[in-house]
Amino acid sequence: MNIDSSIGIEIEDAADTRPILIIPYMWIGDFVRGHTVVRVLKQRWPNRPVDLLVTSLCAPLVDYMPGVRSGIVWDLPRGRLAVAKQAGLAAELRARGYGTALVLPRTWKAAIAPALAGIPERVGFFGEARFGLINRMRWGEKALPRFIDKNAALALPDGATLPPEWPVPQLRVPAEEVARWRQANGLGTGPAVALGPGSVGESKRWTYYPEAARLLAERGFDVWVVGGPGEKALAQEIVATGGGKVRDLTGTDLRNGILAMAAASVAISNDSGLMHIAAAIGTPTMGIFGPTSPYLWAPLNDLAATVLTKSKLSCQPCQRTVCTMNDHRCMRDIPATEVVDIAQRVLHEATPR
Repeated sequence: MNIDSSIGIEIEDAADTRPILIIPYMWIGDFVRGHTVVRVLKQRWPNRPVDLLVTSLCAPLVDYMPGVRSGIVWDLPRGRLAVAKQAGLAAELRARGYGTALVLPRTWKAAIAPALAGIPERVGFFGEARFGLINRMRWGEKALPRFIDKNAALALPDGATLPPEWPVPQLRVPAEEVARWRQANGLGTGPAVALGPGSVGESKRWTYYPEAARLLAERGFDVWVVGGPGEKALAQEIVATGGGKVRDLTGTDLRNGILAMAAASVAISNDSGLMHIAAAIGTPTMGIFGPTSPYLWAPLNDLAATVLTKSKLSCQPCQRTVCTMNDHRCMRDIPATEVVDIAQRVLHEATPR
């Protein structure tokens, strides 16, 4: 066997062309991080096609993921079993002839369709007594420190030593597509700062986006507010405070958010899916962290800046979705002037000379 020197993975049978299915986590940031699993598999088996199960929300991401053959768009409800939809998915998987399925979530429900489809190798960690559904059971998940370690370890042989570094997620957005998007939205060609003020869990939301937008606009930058429909009211508040150079680009299509992050000169975001998207694209990204740990949850991709309070609070990191102590100081004690000053330095460093 050959060794891939980038992360020390053995390159296995090049004649093996059986397709592989990944069932990933479907939150946007977790889905982006799942591209590391794709890259590990492609290094291990260069000639095995890799497909992803994907929700309609995350589907646009697949178009920009190198190494992914296709996405299977199938929306399964979160709160119920949905036997008919599971059976329909199983029929779709069976027709595609997968040799291996990696089931990243530990839930019983995530393993049903691959088992019904008769995929010969169904790899996943022990969870919810999935004996029979998972036939290549892995153990020791709790000993793995980070979410990415738990996921990417499933792409390695059972018992393999984890590499010192994982390959980072990648999203490759064609420059011509970005240019068409800017033109279609009347956004010009000047430097722009993309703001990602949303997140799953209000405790992760930085307090001062409206003030930051105003300061950035006063310094001559275009400012774009990016997010889903849940951020529409906040975007309107930011636009009202920031003035005419601030645009609301929130909407229902994630592709719009991907292209905005690709077009931006710098992105400022909470710990959210948009932060992972921007970082995977290669846009200089500033991640604002309060209740969550950058070690555990920051992108594997380099961040232009990791912004935290200067003084560590006793409750950090709490990992809670809602602040229950210290009145959200972990986010309130990061002033807008500090974030804007860092953004200006990042923009200066990123500008070609």
